[in-house]
Amino acid sequence: MTAAVAPPAAPEHLFAPRLRAMTVGVVALVSLLAFEALAVGTAMPTVARGLDGLSLYGLAFGGAFASGVLAMVVSGIWCDVRGPRPPVWHGVGWFVLGLVLAGTASTMGMLVLGRVVQGFGSGLLSVALYVVVARVYPEALHRRIFAAFAAAWVVPSLVGPALAGLIVEHFGWRWVFLAVPALTVPAVLLIQPGLRTVDPPVGVRLPAGAAARIGWACGAAASAALLHYGGQQRGALAVGLVGVALAGLLSSAPRLLPAGFLRAGRGLPTVVGLRGLASAAFAGAEVVIPLMLSRERGLSPTAAGMVLTVGALSWAAGSWLQGRLPAPGSAPRDGRRWPPAPRSAATLVRAGLACVAAGTVVVAFVVRPEVPVPVGVLGWAVAGFGMGMLYPSLSTLTLELSAPGEQGRNSSSLQLCDSLFAATVLALVGAVLAIGSAPGPGSYTVTLVLAAGLAAVGVLLSGRVLPARVGAGVA
Repeated sequence: MTAAVAPPAAPEHLFAPRLRAMTVGVVALVSLLAFEALAVGTAMPTVARGLDGLSLYGLAFGGAFASGVLAMVVSGIWCDVRGPRPPVWHGVGWFVLGLVLAGTASTMGMLVLGRVVQGFGSGLLSVALYVVVARVYPEALHRRIFAAFAAAWVVPSLVGPALAGLIVEHFGWRWVFLAVPALTVPAVLLIQPGLRTVDPPVGVRLPAGAAARIGWACGAAASAALLHYGGQQRGALAVGLVGVALAGLLSSAPRLLPAGFLRAGRGLPTVVGLRGLASAAFAGAEVVIPLMLSRERGLSPTAAGMVLTVGALSWAAGSWLQGRLPAPGSAPRDGRRWPPAPRSAATLVRAGLACVAAGTVVVAFVVRPEVPVPVGVLGWAVAGFGMGMLYPSLSTLTLELSAPGEQGRNSSSLQLCDSLFAATVLALVGAVLAIGSAPGPGSYTVTLVLAAGLAAVGVLLSGRVLPARVGAGVA
């Protein structure tokens, strides 16, 4: 009689031998995407002067954003039909090609083209990496790998602008683009052995609505680019462009998001919507805080920027904490079981949004001179901590609520909602701050209260992240 062979145990940590190379590779890729997204802002003024291209300055950002929106939709469809391996490789290829084009550009037009190509590669890769997580990592490690992704964004946010400034000053702006491919290729080679183990779906055909979805994505991308451009204008022109862009987004974006999104349907529609609300709330407040502290409280640019650094560090702390909580379903020493995965993630989502709302309200009080500035620093730390708990939890919920053939589409929707909501709120914040000759206390208060209100709406909706069958009986 042959003894039954137990299946191999799931890896207990991200650096188990089977996952070590994959973890290092995917985190490195996320870090490189983050560095390039942040560093280009530091280098672009020098680039525009060097190439005499100030007229195309805004397009260098808006074009990359728009092509990324389109690529997210394409990547989601592609991953569901062929698996994540082709989008990963194509994403890296487009990303590297765009960096080389930008780094060797002799005109601003060529640099904008490189940025568009780079943005397309970033969009392909960002969605595909989510599907890699779903196909390679066991569910018990999803919160931890998404916490690592969060850290991979936080570190470049702390050192990226300063490092890019040093590169521009000592080596020239071109190396902000050309140095990254040298690190991207080794990172993707690290994940190649793991990608080989991900079998492509069998018998899955291109969805009937795929062509229409890509068409709506083109509409959303064009509207997003127009929104970005309009947000940098002033006067009636800005109002007109932003209005047209918002109309375009309102008509196209809902076609790219889960059914029931507009009515906050239970489960995935609400999960995706909360990602957009959280992103909009945090971005809307973050862009106002340095300006408010500099103009109203007399802080230097460095000191005002350090407040944002505190928020970034607390974001990393929140991500680390949610990744170290007991695995869903595990039994601690007192015998009680940690709630099932969706229920525990829902608790973290609600707590995270509450922290963002409360922390932003505290920051708003710093507009008043009698409120000490450290109170605002503490408030922004609370908001950042909330985002750290919230983001990985929403990513985890998205994968857990997705069937294998829908992981790409739903990951695409999550990131699309994140990007489009943030871009919309930033354009509106710019419009509010542009009212009058100069921003004043009233402008800052309005924008911060708006940001806190978005997070508060998220708190009210957070109980709907669970489908009815999971949420039944939950207090």
